[in-house]
Amino acid sequence: MSVAKREIKRITTHVLHAMKEKGEKISMLTAYDFSMARILDEAGIDILLVGDSASNVMAGHETTLPITLEQMIYHAQSVIRAVERAFVVVDLPFGSYQGNSTKALNSAIAIMKESGAHAVKLEGGAEIEESVRRILSAGVPVMGHLGLTPQSIYKFGTYSVRAKEEAEAQKLLEDAKLLEEIGCFAIVLEKIPATLGRKVSESLHIPVIGIGAGNGTDGQVLVVHDMLGITKDFNPRFLRRYLNLYDTIKGAVEHYVSDVKLGNFPNDEEQY
Repeated sequence: MSVAKREIKRITTHVLHAMKEKGEKISMLTAYDFSMARILDEAGIDILLVGDSASNVMAGHETTLPITLEQMIYHAQSVIRAVERAFVVVDLPFGSYQGNSTKALNSAIAIMKESGAHAVKLEGGAEIEESVRRILSAGVPVMGHLGLTPQSIYKFGTYSVRAKEEAEAQKLLEDAKLLEEIGCFAIVLEKIPATLGRKVSESLHIPVIGIGAGNGTDGQVLVVHDMLGITKDFNPRFLRRYLNLYDTIKGAVEHYVSDVKLGNFPNDEEQY
């Protein structure tokens, strides 16, 4: 007797817009490799972000700036191979789109062609309008990113909350409306006051995903290594750790080391 294969309903930009209209919250996590992406996809995550945060959690850099376009494509290829349902967005890394719309278009096309990803994400508002327009003109879906933009860390000089002052908050709202107007399918808001996060979400027709932007947005995103407690020293207010894998994995490895040293592994049933 054959078992029918479970039906997989792929997440698309159309599905994400429908979720916002219905008031259904959107779940989003980062992913950088095949094994983790397979787990997250089977768990029902809506969006997987191949984030330039790989520079921090995968490569150990202090900032997101060092990661290259080629490295982002590698991570995206690994994630795409694992996914059956989730919508996969890839960050354009620092230096691959700022100030040069032709370079931005070429970077986005390279990601889409070489990885098979579904969309790209760029940080910034009016200052990157030309790059966003060029990418959209090629039919590549674009997700915006406003608020705390980690690629601009040396400009801001701090990872503190953004848009607390009226002028910056108004600029952020205007940038969000601009990104919607020119065709972005969604926007990420990072580390801004919750009242502003709700205001932006209610002002736009496209989905708004928050990270440290309160519960009034249309969805939430976290770095998977932070959410699972694989990282240990990063403790912002917005982070909820659902596991403490750092200590769990460390304990398992210590147990393995002990078994090997004592000659308890492998035992008679674990050898040929």
